[in-house]
Amino acid sequence: LPILFPQQSGLYEYKIFGGLADCPPKLCADVYMDLDFRKQWDQYVKELYEKTYGGEKVIYWEVKYPFPLSNRDYVYIRECREMDVDGRKIWVVLAQSVSVPQCPEKPGIIRVKSYKQSLAIESDGKTGSKVYMYYFDNPGGMIPSWLVNWAAKSGVPTFLKDMQRACRNYSKST
Repeated sequence: LPILFPQQSGLYEYKIFGGLADCPPKLCADVYMDLDFRKQWDQYVKELYEKTYGGEKVIYWEVKYPFPLSNRDYVYIRECREMDVDGRKIWVVLAQSVSVPQCPEKPGIIRVKSYKQSLAIESDGKTGSKVYMYYFDNPGGMIPSWLVNWAAKSGVPTFLKDMQRACRNYSKST
């Protein structure tokens, strides 16, 4: 479950600890990194793609927000590495927003200019995975407290369930 820490900015950082039963860590990492597949299972994806600008792979992601709020979009870089830590295999994904002139802001969509995420996935010692995520973004605009509370209480657990279902369906779709 998420633990919220208010920053001086009044925004929240999210730290999430969870488990995905019957989803091995490599499969979780593969599903998480597969943008085309994410479009199939993540109901909040409006647009999502990766392009190379100046030799750097950049991801554009537009997220659906509930009416009457404006959608948000992200432009970011990310990297996934498989690491060996004292004999434990850990998949680490790091992502951070970047400014790319070739991805200008779109009218009616609020650009999230401050986004950072760290994700670590390892075996739970059985057939599943343990997952740790640190997440911060500044969604801009006025986000009502009901939406912040929904994200913390329902959105994150729902995302983990959706991710678990996506892991089960991944081999069938690739």
